[in-house]
Amino acid sequence: MYKIGKKLGEGGFGVVHEGKCMRNGTKVAVKHVNKKKFRDYIWIPDYAKPIPREIALLILANKGDYVPGIIKLLDWEDCEKYYNMVMERFDPFEDVESFMKRYGGKINEELARRILRQVTEAVEVCHRRGVFHRDIKTQNLLINPDTLQVKLIDFGCGDLLKTSKYTMFMGTTAYACPEFFETGKYNGNPATVYSLGVLLFVMVCGKFPNSFDKYKIDEKMWHHDNLTTGEIFIRTSHIFDIKQMYYS
Repeated sequence: MYKIGKKLGEGGFGVVHEGKCMRNGTKVAVKHVNKKKFRDYIWIPDYAKPIPREIALLILANKGDYVPGIIKLLDWEDCEKYYNMVMERFDPFEDVESFMKRYGGKINEELARRILRQVTEAVEVCHRRGVFHRDIKTQNLLINPDTLQVKLIDFGCGDLLKTSKYTMFMGTTAYACPEFFETGKYNGNPATVYSLGVLLFVMVCGKFPNSFDKYKIDEKMWHHDNLTTGEIFIRTSHIFDIKQMYYS
């Protein structure tokens, strides 16, 4: 049993509240998802029947050694009209978008590097465990402003990672890879790399890349004051030549 407290956040599919385990007092976050908005079940190993996709993906992402960069699933229940997920909660925390506002809407390269390194490590583990998050963005990253520890959250737009192409996009279009807009199809691994590049761009520039940024990146002309090594990743991850980016 869990005691539910104030609302922590709300997304397209569910609402998250703070909570406390009545048995041992552990602080948790409880996500409540109404199945009228989202009803999608998948099969995963060790379960006798399909379970809600978001729960299944987080079970897989948590399977094996504990990874600090992936939010930990503690408990869950699947009911007729809704499902609940109980996850770890740490204090203090805020999403990276709110964290950036402390610094005027963008952060320096060293901070961005520390965040990106943790996100990349978390995503690599997800992929090894067969999970494609598909919605990496500043709002889906929690950060402890004191320790700078980062956690990847909200697997609601995710899917099982596969080698074949995806034909349906779920996530945030500003982070979507160009292959999807060009062909209506995309691969999971390069799409993730592209979204990480957008994430880095947003963190250090304080905005999304516009068409002129994309042109300069494509022509290897892009530059931003006060950036050094971070430019290398931005240039290499934002390649708008489909063949070079996806098949080299």
